[in-house]
Amino acid sequence: MEEKKLREIRVETEDIFAGRILDVKRDQVRLPNGHTSVREIIRHVGAVCVVPVTEDGKVVVERQYRYPIDRVITEIPAGKLDSREEDRLHAAQRELREETGITADRWTDMGLYFPAPAYSDEKITMYLAQGLHMGKQHLDEDEFLNVSFVPMEELVEKILRGEITDGKTQVAVLKASLLLKKQKESEA
Repeated sequence: MEEKKLREIRVETEDIFAGRILDVKRDQVRLPNGHTSVREIIRHVGAVCVVPVTEDGKVVVERQYRYPIDRVITEIPAGKLDSREEDRLHAAQRELREETGITADRWTDMGLYFPAPAYSDEKITMYLAQGLHMGKQHLDEDEFLNVSFVPMEELVEKILRGEITDGKTQVAVLKASLLLKKQKESEA
């Protein structure tokens, strides 16, 4: 297989940092041409994100301050797994309920998103949630966010204009928008 010729093989690994959410490693790898190189990588526990859509076509979004970029940004509900083994759908349901108070009747797995595959193994599983039921938020002690409802078309336009800068939100909302259009077409 041609792709096998592109593969790099780990020769040795060094632990740089071990944290709550991520670990940092420095690996020496053998390249396809036989030479060696160094790869600094982040090993992440994994995450989920949810595009919750109301019956009237509004997406539940959050405004949250993100310390690394020193900004408040618009995102869809999301969160890290409690462990690498945690069921991803269960984690998505938990995060939606905790951050927004919302539960959903129907869940669609929209696939994986790798936000930074050049230096991290973090994978985010994206879900579309429909048949929403409103409830009470249960934010973590260190979590602060505002929830609002934005029409899907408006959110897509904001993404296209560059107003929504969060990668997982861009990808998941655009995928959900296309899936919802296909759902409507198949029902017609």
